[in-house]
Amino acid sequence: MKFYKYLTIIFLSLIIIGCGSNNGQKKSDFKLNTNSKNNTFSNSDTLRLSLENPKNHTIDSISYSLDGRKIGVSTALNNFKLGKQTIVATVYFNSEQQSINENIIILNNEQPKIYTYKIINEYPHDITSYTQGLEFFNDTLYESTGQYKESKLRKVDYKTGEILKNVNLADEYFGEGLTILNNKIYQLTWRKGIGFIYDVNTFKKLNNFKYGTSKEGWGLCHNNNIIYKSDGTEKIWTLNPETLVEQDYIQVYTNKGKITEINEMEYIDGEIYANRYQKDGVAIINPKNGAVIAVIDFSPLKKLVTQHKGLDVLNGIAYNPKTKTIFVTGKRWDKLFEVEIVEN
Repeated sequence: MKFYKYLTIIFLSLIIIGCGSNNGQKKSDFKLNTNSKNNTFSNSDTLRLSLENPKNHTIDSISYSLDGRKIGVSTALNNFKLGKQTIVATVYFNSEQQSINENIIILNNEQPKIYTYKIINEYPHDITSYTQGLEFFNDTLYESTGQYKESKLRKVDYKTGEILKNVNLADEYFGEGLTILNNKIYQLTWRKGIGFIYDVNTFKKLNNFKYGTSKEGWGLCHNNNIIYKSDGTEKIWTLNPETLVEQDYIQVYTNKGKITEINEMEYIDGEIYANRYQKDGVAIINPKNGAVIAVIDFSPLKKLVTQHKGLDVLNGIAYNPKTKTIFVTGKRWDKLFEVEIVEN
């Protein structure tokens, strides 16, 4: 008798588990179609939607949205952000409603331009610095460096390489990007999910801030009322400068697909200049939609620095408003280069 009781319990358990696997979600009576077989579009395309109604319901109305914005059955994509976006169709019928989601990919309509550069000056740079973040403030260079037990925040005389002020991070933190806004330095750490806020003049730590949906800290820059944060993916997050809360994001895309491992960044004349990890180039990104406008090939610079066993890649880009020029360096490079961008 006990054996049959056990069989009954197991059988009922399987029924409960089986019923629960649907999570109570009813399969939609409708199917949403787009005018692209693989749901991939250019931002110069027009998105057209159609709805299959195999059960011939009497439909009262349908509303569509893309990336949270209301759209019609025919919508030009030129004003939408690039990357993976979600279409939501809400169908009202027979005093009911059902929502159907469909993901699409929006690519840029142009391939990136290729820019080069001209070296204006070369300055000394600490060869032991694993450069993660670089930014000018009042004609003085500020630098964040990485590696566990080596991470620092520094104020540097860029012309001589002299360290004017230095703060070592605790051994548990791997320093990442930085930016300076309203006399405060914001510095990221890599995998601890926490950033630090300092007084720009004294380097006194004022506060910490935690990351939201982004899981890692890579690069920071700002345009006065928005802070931009990269997290090692194709996403660049926009942060509220007062609360540091992640409000939204763009996805970095070309005409071919996404660009991942966005690292150190600088906001210059309305565009984001960004290093890519392990790449000796800088992408110029439209901060409104994530399009890669151009790429600057800095790979020849690596041969101009002292070659050594620990030599790493290009990383560190800063714009000096006083000289109106761009400065770049690399991880464990012994030179800081002042350059002029040349548009071919």
